[in-house]
Amino acid sequence: MGVKKKLLDIVRDKIRFKHYSYSTERSYIHWIKQYIFFHNKKHPIEMAKREIEEYLTFLATKRRVSPTTQNQAFSAILFLYKEVLGVDSTEWNIQALRAQERKHIPVVLTKEEVQKVLENLSGIYKLIVTLMYGCGLRMSEALNIRVKDIDFGFNKLYIWDSKSLKDRTIPLPLKLKDELQVQVKRVEAMHHKDIKDGFGSVYLPFAYEKKYPNAKNETKWQYLFPMNTLSRDPRTKEKRRHHILPQTLGRNIKVAAQKANLYKRVTSHIFRHSYATHLLQAGVDLRSIQELLGHKSVETTMIYTHVVSEMNKSKLMSPLDF
Repeated sequence: MGVKKKLLDIVRDKIRFKHYSYSTERSYIHWIKQYIFFHNKKHPIEMAKREIEEYLTFLATKRRVSPTTQNQAFSAILFLYKEVLGVDSTEWNIQALRAQERKHIPVVLTKEEVQKVLENLSGIYKLIVTLMYGCGLRMSEALNIRVKDIDFGFNKLYIWDSKSLKDRTIPLPLKLKDELQVQVKRVEAMHHKDIKDGFGSVYLPFAYEKKYPNAKNETKWQYLFPMNTLSRDPRTKEKRRHHILPQTLGRNIKVAAQKANLYKRVTSHIFRHSYATHLLQAGVDLRSIQELLGHKSVETTMIYTHVVSEMNKSKLMSPLDF
């Protein structure tokens, strides 16, 4: 008889089968464990609507988490019931007290400010951030680009399995074409050396690795922006070359912003906001920007009309200047 798997191991298997990211896996496991511990280790199959509402209300009122954090916990619990326990919770109409959501207008950089930050970056970090701004990418999307995702023939960049699970194509900035082709050559050389040294595999989503077992060793599947060193895959324990870490890129962006003497809070996401705002200022229609950003709803994209509106207010004069 086989050993019966623990609940959290089954959750992990299901997450990997659905090829969610490792960060999502860690997050979901964390929230499911917290949900179970909150109810004194009671098995989730013995709990339902009331227990979920109690836990989500606790997060909002006692822990005072943000709406995003509460939604993340809710998503993890719903995943547990639907995908792992096979329980349909759609009829439960869960009515927990929700964390108060604030509508923030994104901070954006001017074109000159973007240029100042880029001037204070160098090497691969400059290339990544330039591509993020030039294509409106999230950090995770930029770092997860594979060699095969750039179509130099049609000047397109393919983004797969983004945050909204919506695949999309984006025009490749022609100014970056030569640099990106050089980067592909670097990756090819690095990969060939890794194979020679007895390594050379790369992480693939669970379903792809089963369907195409040899793909993980092919150059086209390698990350476009790899780390300089090999690292241990936390899931398989296999020694591989992963993409540059988000923390490393974030640190380089922060230092570059400081050197540029910018007092705005500059994060990786500000380049995506700036991309959308600058397109809108240039007269690109909202629907096209929605498609380029990969937003599910045009309402999400409409936040940038507010940004432009706020910018236009700066042209108004104070009574002191009359």
